[in-house]
Amino acid sequence: MSSTETTPDWADAITAHAAEDATAQRLIAQLVAVEVASLAFCRLLERWGRGDAEPSTPGRREAALRRAADRVETALAGLERPLGRYLVELEADIAEGRSWFGEPGSAELVDWEPVLTRAGVHAAPHRVAAVYLELAVLVRALEGLASAVRFESILDRGSLWAGLFDLRENLLGRVLDDVRALAA
Repeated sequence: MSSTETTPDWADAITAHAAEDATAQRLIAQLVAVEVASLAFCRLLERWGRGDAEPSTPGRREAALRRAADRVETALAGLERPLGRYLVELEADIAEGRSWFGEPGSAELVDWEPVLTRAGVHAAPHRVAAVYLELAVLVRALEGLASAVRFESILDRGSLWAGLFDLRENLLGRVLDDVRALAA
């Protein structure tokens, strides 16, 4: 990152426990890309849920959903290697820490079928719901991790490892398949 860019607060936790700075920087850069793409995907759907039909035509809305899913797919695909490398280097003494990567909350459980129908977008609602749910959890989890750093809460290696492991298990399997199908 250049000196004019700022890193999110959660990056401090990753940097603090890194075996090598280069590995931490690659992971942070890719997590930032995933976070940005996730926010764009979720905000697009949330705007449609509020009735804001932007872009203005169903065809353009469908294309916007595909582009947003494609950005998420690209970011997630690029996350696998730096995340795996960081987890290996982290080698927590205790693999069972308290994960900061949480469970879905009721606010993330949304039936997107009526929203997609009203928007004129032909996408599998179950895939949209699954992707939205996991991406919203990711964004919330990163914000929780950032809050822990801001409040100077101690995050041990085991907890960092557990959260990053949960992130990998939740996002790089079925969700990546769902987002690929939406981007197609």
